[in-house]
Amino acid sequence: MHIARKRPFGQNYAFVVAGVVFLCLLASAGLRSAPSVMLIPLEQAFGWSRDLVSLSAAIGIFLYGLVGPFAAALMQRFGIKRVLVLALVLMSASTYASTYMSEPWHLVATWGVLSGLGSGCVAVVLGATVVNRWFSTNRGLMMGILTASTATGTLLFLPVLAWLAQTGGWQPVALAVAAGAALLVPLVLLLVPERPSDIGLRPYGMAPDAAPAATAPAVNLFAATFGVLGRAVQRRTFWYLFATFFICGFTTNGLVGTHLIAMCADRGIVEVQAAGLLALMGVFDLAGTTLSGWLTDRFDARKLLFLYYGLRGISLIYLPFTDFSFVSLSVFAVFYGLDWIATVPPTLRLTTAAFGERDAPVVFGWVVAGHQVGAASAAFFGGYMRTLTGDYLEAFVIAGMTGILAAILALMIRGEPRREPVPA
Repeated sequence: MHIARKRPFGQNYAFVVAGVVFLCLLASAGLRSAPSVMLIPLEQAFGWSRDLVSLSAAIGIFLYGLVGPFAAALMQRFGIKRVLVLALVLMSASTYASTYMSEPWHLVATWGVLSGLGSGCVAVVLGATVVNRWFSTNRGLMMGILTASTATGTLLFLPVLAWLAQTGGWQPVALAVAAGAALLVPLVLLLVPERPSDIGLRPYGMAPDAAPAATAPAVNLFAATFGVLGRAVQRRTFWYLFATFFICGFTTNGLVGTHLIAMCADRGIVEVQAAGLLALMGVFDLAGTTLSGWLTDRFDARKLLFLYYGLRGISLIYLPFTDFSFVSLSVFAVFYGLDWIATVPPTLRLTTAAFGERDAPVVFGWVVAGHQVGAASAAFFGGYMRTLTGDYLEAFVIAGMTGILAAILALMIRGEPRREPVPA
């Protein structure tokens, strides 16, 4: 007989779970941002070309997204805790193993394949699953906060990782990322129950007389993942969401997250200063994404996406034509940073409204896969264009134009949910 194990804080224990998941997402963001500070040190240490190193980052980003829908199904089948612990162990082991690499395929295997598979389970889909399971109200706000962990990861990790890379090369960067992931394993084991009912609670905000959601029966992983996809692809809404999120990835961690530091280095800006620019973006994105969650609970998500993508596109087109002075870079960091991943809460809201709470996590996983396919494409595309032309100008202008296209596509999405009164 199963006896619920009580935890402190009552219904507010949902915020403890969200806090641990925030830290895990933060570590995953740090891992995925680390290649941006390793591009130049790896070139110097091994003589590998920019496009080769970019390829490993692209593979990692691609798998980071591809794993998303399967991770959602894995969490439904085996539980959040088991999947999260195994993912953190794989992240730590793969990045530690990379300290012994000597061949290009070692780089692809560790920072591409293995770290991509591990970090893909510790991504936006994890946040969506936890929010839907542990919160009945304020889901947009909570999703905004959890999504902002990517910005916080950039804020906290990149300047430190850049300093490590500048003073000690790429190996201390790998060791720091491995240690960060390993330290989170005991926190997950101790503090993250599978469901609120396991500790005698209801989701936060659920009325006492409301019937709790039934536990989904165990299903075949691939049948669940591809079955949901089969239903989703028949609807135009899915393809609009997929296309806009593809562009979201193309214009954020794929291009800017991977290549901005190297682009600044081409202009004579040292790595630590360039990483500080990304950190400044992280500060504004932390505020912007959290605010986006609050706005998503109150306004039309399609119009929010139109504003976010339009602003992003203009910012990307603006950057290559600046003089890369402190003022111009700061202006870019503020405007671009405000909506780095502010697109996530309204996209999740539209996905849940269109496909329902049962299918939404897996559908959103496929939408996030589109995000990472776009990011992987940009990571390789940026390195290829730099090798081909000796500059990043064309890459950033093209990315900016896709951002404007996404703004238009966002207005074509249908199925915006009826807005419910938000408690004061």
